[in-house]
Amino acid sequence: MVTAQGRSWLVSRLEQYSTPYAVEKAFAERFLALLTHPRAYHRDHLPGHVTGSAWIVDETRRHTLLTHHAKLNRWLQPGGHADGEEDIFQVALREAQEETGLHSLKNIEGGLWDIDIHPIPARGGFPDHLHYDVRFLFVADMDEPLTITAESNDLAWVSNADIATLTGFNVSMMRMAAKAATLT
Repeated sequence: MVTAQGRSWLVSRLEQYSTPYAVEKAFAERFLALLTHPRAYHRDHLPGHVTGSAWIVDETRRHTLLTHHAKLNRWLQPGGHADGEEDIFQVALREAQEETGLHSLKNIEGGLWDIDIHPIPARGGFPDHLHYDVRFLFVADMDEPLTITAESNDLAWVSNADIATLTGFNVSMMRMAAKAATLT
């Protein structure tokens, strides 16, 4: 289980982050630069801010829980804004619970699962910006009832083989699916 303590914990993990993906190595450097800003965890910090999300797999590791995001109209992993909370693990866990209704979530892999920087389009008078997304890996019971909230159009357990098609071959989603395929 992750016991994140805040900004210093994230900085330490990013400095030690090991990944076979060159893009994530580049992201780590950009994350570290962002984290020098006092308001990096606030959604009004531009050109981007820290967010937390959860890659949720079932106990067999053959399915992933995705949400059809209401505002972005895309299938994504649950997650959201830190809103000043610097314990990004708690942000990811809270967002996953709020967006899915799941209570059986258990963190696996013990640390950062994936990192990504992606653009978010302008909406409602707020300019386009970047999400510096910190992802954690969770396992949950597929039989537990799901709760669709106003943030989602739908929730679905998706077989790993269908993630590419459902997400439009989103590079970030494909990377997490590839990582999940190596779990035993």
